[in-house]
Amino acid sequence: MLHHAMQTAQQHIVAKGAMSAAPTMLGISRNSIAGSNRQQSSPASSASSIPAPHISIGSLQTGLSSRQQGTMARRCVQTAAGNGGGLQVDLTGKKVFIAGVADDQGFGWGIAKAMAEAGAEISLGVWVPALNIFESSYKKGKFDESRKLSNGSLMEFKHVFPMDAVFDTLEDVPEEIANNKRYAGNKGWTVSECAERVSKEIGNIDILVHSLANGPEVQKPLLDTSRKGYLAAMSASAYSFVSMMQRFAPIMNPGGSVINLTYIASNRVIPGYGGGMSSAKAALESDTRVLAYEVGRKHNVRVNSISAGPLGSRAAKAIGFIDDMIK
Repeated sequence: MLHHAMQTAQQHIVAKGAMSAAPTMLGISRNSIAGSNRQQSSPASSASSIPAPHISIGSLQTGLSSRQQGTMARRCVQTAAGNGGGLQVDLTGKKVFIAGVADDQGFGWGIAKAMAEAGAEISLGVWVPALNIFESSYKKGKFDESRKLSNGSLMEFKHVFPMDAVFDTLEDVPEEIANNKRYAGNKGWTVSECAERVSKEIGNIDILVHSLANGPEVQKPLLDTSRKGYLAAMSASAYSFVSMMQRFAPIMNPGGSVINLTYIASNRVIPGYGGGMSSAKAALESDTRVLAYEVGRKHNVRVNSISAGPLGSRAAKAIGFIDDMIK
């Protein structure tokens, strides 16, 4: 099992990790599933645990050192990066919605697989321009090897919804997007419409995963980033989470859990990770803390962020040096 590190949850709502394969990150997200208790006095804590886990990491809220907490988390949570072995928790009957899966290479897919291993029902929100390719590849069996679970069965998705988290409502969609051929034939893909469809076709959900980001000028140094490129990165990578919380939190079961994916560039200089993406990740972490306070008290749902190391996903290839980072 790949190693990771976790900071004290009482000190910071964002768990910081160092991983190199998608499923491993669930070792940290376990803190999101059975973590802080809403009745604690810390404003960062937000809700009670999801019922019926095999293990509990509630003790992470005690005075244990960061190293002791990391050791406990590694012992309690096992994820097999190579074969998709799952979390050692029982998520049977839990409904999960993951926004941001477009193929079988990214973190979103790894999270889906680990939760499927734990017995959860998985539904996806797939970026509209990538939906046809995703569904075609799925139906043709191109993902079958990646779909294999530890018991030999293939991971199934209850629903696959078109989604573009840059647009909150249909009224926000500009004409050039509405008439774009890559969006043709799809309806109900704005954040509000997607949430309505999820509520209608799935019902209330237990776990929400925000696994999406985009920075059109990510290869540009911040010094060379345009206002348009900077704001686009903020919109797709940070505000999209706020928008999702506004629409999805009301359709989550009490005690539910929300997680998003951040990156160490939020508080470290990572040359090459530009275009305003480092700023967007910093904003995402700040919003996570505030939303943990607000959503926890209003909806009894926990909100956390997890930070993963480099992964050679299709999206990460846009940076240009991801392979060197992994090495």
